[in-house]
Amino acid sequence: MAIVVNLDVMLAKRKMSSGELAARVGITQANLSILKTGKAKAVRFSTLESICEALQCQPGDILEYQKE
Repeated sequence: MAIVVNLDVMLAKRKMSSGELAARVGITQANLSILKTGKAKAVRFSTLESICEALQCQPGDILEYQKE
């Protein structure tokens, strides 16, 4: 897929665990893991907004387009 999810990079920069982010966002760790590994087919804007709020970042810090 041409969309790359850099969620693990942002978590490391913010020194936050996946479990903490999942709790702050209100999603399960399993769903967060699917998003982190790039296996998600979609993400709701409300979820993306919550992630950005929790990590104090922009959507472009998390999502990246790379031509295949």
